[in-house]
Amino acid sequence: MGTLQAAGLPAWWRALPDLPRLESSFVQASESAVFGQLRKEGTLQLSKGGRLRVAYQGGMVLVADGTVLVQYDPQARTAQQLSLDAAVRDMPLLNILVDPGALESAYLARSTGTDQVTLDPRRKDLARITVEGRHGFLRRVTWVDATGATQVLELKNPRVPPRAFPPSTFTFKAPAGVRWIK
Repeated sequence: MGTLQAAGLPAWWRALPDLPRLESSFVQASESAVFGQLRKEGTLQLSKGGRLRVAYQGGMVLVADGTVLVQYDPQARTAQQLSLDAAVRDMPLLNILVDPGALESAYLARSTGTDQVTLDPRRKDLARITVEGRHGFLRRVTWVDATGATQVLELKNPRVPPRAFPPSTFTFKAPAGVRWIK
């Protein structure tokens, strides 16, 4: 049993890698000395195997099919495609959504409260992360990014849908005229 499954950690955390799928609306808040306070809302859908769709209201869309991650900005009409493996190597925090079990290579988990877990980085270039759960689900992820901004991702109403998502959920179809960034 790895540190992410240690007995002293909350049950919601130990169950996270086994969730077959999850969907929720979310709020992502950021506070920095440079940009002040920012707040974005959206929805996320995820499924085992590295499949993910994050859609910000009126903005950015991230789609992963288990192999490739696409970031699409409808306002700039640009898209970028990355290997999902490369994306999680560069930003292991992404594994909370696409492969929670893989967090162990980059973080050491420890319980810091009834429903709270702190992920201490194993590498100096990574931030400490605090995750909180309630009612059996991940609810909040807090970290300080490379610019010094405090980031908070709060899942508002996480649930496991009764049926699998259609495969098209995790496929990105570029609208005509989209410029692909290399």
